[in-house]
Amino acid sequence: MNIFENIEKTKEYFAKLIKQQLDRVKLLEKQEKIDYTKLKTIKIGFIEGDGIGPYILNEAKEILNFLLKSEVEGGRIQFKEIIGLTIENRAKLVKAIPSNVLKEIKECDILLKGPTTTPKEGDPWPNIESANVALRKELDLFANIRSVKILNKGIDWVFFRENTEGAYALGNDGLEIGDVAIDFKVTTTQGSKRILKLAFDYAKKNRIKNVTVVTKSNIIKATDGKFLSVAEEVAKDYKGIELDHWFVDIFSAKLLDPKRRKNFNVIVLPNLYGDIITDEAAEIQGGVGTAGSANIGKKYAMFEAIHGSALRMVEEGRAKYSNPLSILRATVMLLQHIGFIGQANKLEKVLDDCVDEKKINITGHSDGATCSEFGEYVLKRLKNL
Repeated sequence: MNIFENIEKTKEYFAKLIKQQLDRVKLLEKQEKIDYTKLKTIKIGFIEGDGIGPYILNEAKEILNFLLKSEVEGGRIQFKEIIGLTIENRAKLVKAIPSNVLKEIKECDILLKGPTTTPKEGDPWPNIESANVALRKELDLFANIRSVKILNKGIDWVFFRENTEGAYALGNDGLEIGDVAIDFKVTTTQGSKRILKLAFDYAKKNRIKNVTVVTKSNIIKATDGKFLSVAEEVAKDYKGIELDHWFVDIFSAKLLDPKRRKNFNVIVLPNLYGDIITDEAAEIQGGVGTAGSANIGKKYAMFEAIHGSALRMVEEGRAKYSNPLSILRATVMLLQHIGFIGQANKLEKVLDDCVDEKKINITGHSDGATCSEFGEYVLKRLKNL
């Protein structure tokens, strides 16, 4: 194939991607938000995932069963086990989310999910799309919310990461033509506006005086430039809340500055930057195993640990020593989202106390507590409140 045939083929391919994104924008404009607190029944689906997923999810399930016991008995809350979202099953079917699993997922309102494995170069599995990315797109979970709090260091951050666009939107749809490889980054007015409004609404509700927007718009002028320009328009509707803009490289450095980082509170970022920065922030808190994550859409919501499946721990026989703190933090966010604030506050207090007291320490090895011992200790503390 000569260069001109390559160019024509590429133009056709690019036109197809553009049409897909324009069609997606039309759907975004039609969506209506569901208020979970008004649902007669809330169905919560449990997805174990891969590696250490079953171990950590089990502790969260035990605690949710205790905290929501009366609601489960009264029929207000229903739990559903969803199986089949494992790397083995996904690889066998060569699908990021098997169709029968997706059908079960969509029968739920809320998901609590263990980590899933995404194949990488050198793995024995086919190069299928990340299950997380696929779920975010299928369920339109446009907002990834992560919080990091270290009160003795003056840190109280809430990150709002756009979850369905940016560099990840077409992450499996790039092109390689000869020696040239090209990937695509997508930013829409509608997609940017809804994540920015969510961040500003949170700031307004919590009486926070500034919202930090992070881009690289001085270099990535079209997509990051659009994200910033939409932020400036949205900010006009929120009197008394200042828009504070930072470039992602210097912002990542300033998170390590003890003086400057105290000024950050609500932070909103495009997809890729949000993925990287929130892991950095979690590491400052004590590691990715200490932070939970919420993925919010207008109809569905998914809560999960932010770390990976840690297959090495399973291979080395250390899975029982995995730390459930991240998924328990996500469980707090789940309870808050569906309106069970009292139960959420109790669990958050116990988790904070466990971290501060350091009476039960998880190291990931046999010199520390097991996952189940940590969960049992949390449950014991909850029963004594």
